[in-house]
Amino acid sequence: MSLVAGSYERFIWGFKLKPAEHEPSTQTLTLTLTQLFSYPSHQGPITTVAAAGPAAASGSSDDTVQIYDLPSAASFGALHHFSSSVTALSFYCPPNLSFPRNLLSASADGSITIFDSKPFVLLKSFRAHKKGINDLAVHPSGKLALSVSRDGCLAMSNLMRGKRSFCCRLGKEATLVKFDGSGERFFMISDEKVGVHMAEDARLLFELENQKRILCAAPGESGILFTGGEDRNITAWDTNSGKVAYSIQNAHSTRIKGVVVLTKNNHDVTNEDPYFVASASSDGCIRVWDVRMAIKEKPSPLAEVDTKSRLTCLAGSSLKLKSSKRPKIGQGAPKEE
Repeated sequence: MSLVAGSYERFIWGFKLKPAEHEPSTQTLTLTLTQLFSYPSHQGPITTVAAAGPAAASGSSDDTVQIYDLPSAASFGALHHFSSSVTALSFYCPPNLSFPRNLLSASADGSITIFDSKPFVLLKSFRAHKKGINDLAVHPSGKLALSVSRDGCLAMSNLMRGKRSFCCRLGKEATLVKFDGSGERFFMISDEKVGVHMAEDARLLFELENQKRILCAAPGESGILFTGGEDRNITAWDTNSGKVAYSIQNAHSTRIKGVVVLTKNNHDVTNEDPYFVASASSDGCIRVWDVRMAIKEKPSPLAEVDTKSRLTCLAGSSLKLKSSKRPKIGQGAPKEE
């Protein structure tokens, strides 16, 4: 398991999560976050990060995307196919593959760019919005993506054809959009409200309301959606019932800028496997939690590291860092519409 975080100071941080042995006396699981790399990888603040399998990527206000290989803790260069700040990144990794098939990026000029990840070559770039894109979510099938923008619209893009297929104006600008694990529903977040929608027709099922503005979200298992934000809490919403399942109060001293669900997603998963959630805050701290403990009482972090920087985003990969496939930067002719 690995974590990748970006900071306002242009630094990229990579960590490997290593489970330690159980203490015989307490039967308590302890973890350590071992640093893989840390250096200024961009010329401007890092705005978004993504990770899948052995690959990771970061986007910045310097109009570039940097590619990283997590097993070797190395950078494999930059993608320069952008004319504005990169605002969102998302890997598409089919369930039967350990290496992502595609990387999608969204930009401040309203465009979406699709890359093939073996090697990283440009496949298509098209305009999905009139203004900057706030967030991007890829359907589990890899055939379509949803995006929300500063133009106050929700757009659906056909990734097979590389063009926008649907757009509708929202009542209020949304800042985050996420699919659930099945792809049957999606979540759209605007300030402190979370809308739960059917993916088939975008019908609103119900709305969840947090106390303060939500800044990050990550879907979990069994209809759980984890959110973090200005209230400094990690809240687990049961999107089936529309209620709060549990929460970790005061998880950080300042607002939470990233939350990631980490599970052992190989074939030998059992119900006894720990269920980890990682969070990052603008105070520079990254913490890992076992959410099973949060159901009973306020848990203590299983692992914690202080980067002493203003973190802006967090991503994670649950796969073990042992892969024969390594990211490569290829060449591709721009195809824009």
